[in-house]
Amino acid sequence: MTWVESFKMAISAIGAHKLRSFLTLVGIIAGVAAIISVMTGISVIQTTMEHELSVLGTRTFQVQKEPRGNFNDNRNLNFREIARWPPLTYEHVELIRDKVKSVDLVGAELWQYNGRVSYRKESTEGSCFICGGTPEYPENNSHLVELGRNLTREDVDVGRAVAVIGFGIANELFPFSDPIGKTVKVDGRKYKVQGVFAEKTSAAGGRYDTYVLMPVTTWLRAYGTREEDGRERSIYITVRSSRQDNIEEAIEETRVVLRAGRGLSPRDRDNFFYFTSDSQIRSFNQATSGLKTAAFVLGLVALIVAGIGIMNIMLVSVTERTKEIGIRKALGAKRRAILLQFLMEAVVLCNLGGLLGVALGFGLGNIVTLFTDFGVNVPVDWAVRGVIFCSVIGLVFGMWPAIRASRLAPIDALRYE
Repeated sequence: MTWVESFKMAISAIGAHKLRSFLTLVGIIAGVAAIISVMTGISVIQTTMEHELSVLGTRTFQVQKEPRGNFNDNRNLNFREIARWPPLTYEHVELIRDKVKSVDLVGAELWQYNGRVSYRKESTEGSCFICGGTPEYPENNSHLVELGRNLTREDVDVGRAVAVIGFGIANELFPFSDPIGKTVKVDGRKYKVQGVFAEKTSAAGGRYDTYVLMPVTTWLRAYGTREEDGRERSIYITVRSSRQDNIEEAIEETRVVLRAGRGLSPRDRDNFFYFTSDSQIRSFNQATSGLKTAAFVLGLVALIVAGIGIMNIMLVSVTERTKEIGIRKALGAKRRAILLQFLMEAVVLCNLGGLLGVALGFGLGNIVTLFTDFGVNVPVDWAVRGVIFCSVIGLVFGMWPAIRASRLAPIDALRYE
C-alpha cells in the first residue's frame, strides 16, 4: 500500500465518522489556537514596538544618569547609589562634541511632562511633553521639521524664547492659519513658534505629535536646574555615530571621554548608562519571553490531552473495524500496510485540527489590530511549528492503536463480532 492510498483511506475513515472526528479535533484546535494566538498577538505588538523603539535610529545612542531598558553593563546597583552620582550637564555635551571624533551629532534633552500649550482661547489642556533640546534633536530622534525652521545654535546660546511645536498641537491651536511666527503660551510663558514637526503617529499610543521643543537653556530658565526633590537635573545626551558601522566604537570612545570628564579612576565603575534602540528592543523581547513560554506550555498540555483523546478514539476505531482488518489480512495485506493505514489516520486527524487551530489562532492574535493602528502580522514560522508538532502528536499517540491493529491475527479478526 502506498502513502497516497493510505492518505485516501484515512480521509475516508475520518469522513465516515464526522461527529466523532470533530469532537476529537476540538482538543487539537484548542491547543494549537492557544499557542498560535498568543504568539501572533505578541508578534503583532513586537513588530510595532520594534518600529516604535527604533526612534533613535541605528546610528544613535543616548547617555543618561538613570538606567533605562538594557544597559551597558550588569552592575548590581541600587537607586540610592545612582542618586548620589553627579548629574550629566551641558558641559558634558560640549566635551563629547569636542573630544569624540567618531560622532557627528551630539545633542542634549530635558523633559517636562503634562505641559499645557495655549493660543488665545484654545488650549491643549495639559497633555503635552515639553522638551528642552538642541538643534540635533530632530535628526537624532528621527523626527524632522516640516514647516518653518529648526532650533539654531544661536537660539541655544542666548536662550531665545522660541519653540518648534508638534503637528498635533499645530492642528489643534491653528486649524485654519499658519502657526509660524505666532506666539503661544507654554505653561503660562510666551514663546514664538519657529517651526512645526512633520506628522508622526504612534501605533503604540506614543504622542509624537503633542510635544514642544525649545532651547535647552530656555527650558532650564523656565523649569529650573533642580528636580522637585532638590536634586540637580541630569541631561539626557543623544549621540550619533559618524558611520553606520562604527556605533560600538563611538560608544566606547564616548565612554572613555565621559569617564575622564567625570574624574573617574581606572578602578571606578561608570557612573552613567547608555542605551541604543537595539537595547530597548532586546529588553522588550525579554519581557515577553515569559508569556511566550507560558503560552507554549499551556498549549502543549492541551495538545497532550488531545493526543490521549485521539489514541482513545483510534483504539475504538480499531475495535470497530476488527473484521475489516481480518478481511484485508486474509487477502494478503501485510502488517506494515495495516500499521501505516491507522497511523496515517491519526496524523491526518491531528493535522486537520492543527490547520484549523492555526487559522483560528491567527484570527484571534490579530484581533488587537481592529482596535489599534497595529499592523496585521502572520508568524509563519510558528504555523509551521504548530503543524509539525501536530504531526508528532499524531505519530506518538497513534502508534499504539496502529501497532495493535497490525498485530491482530486474521482468523481471530474474522471471527470477531
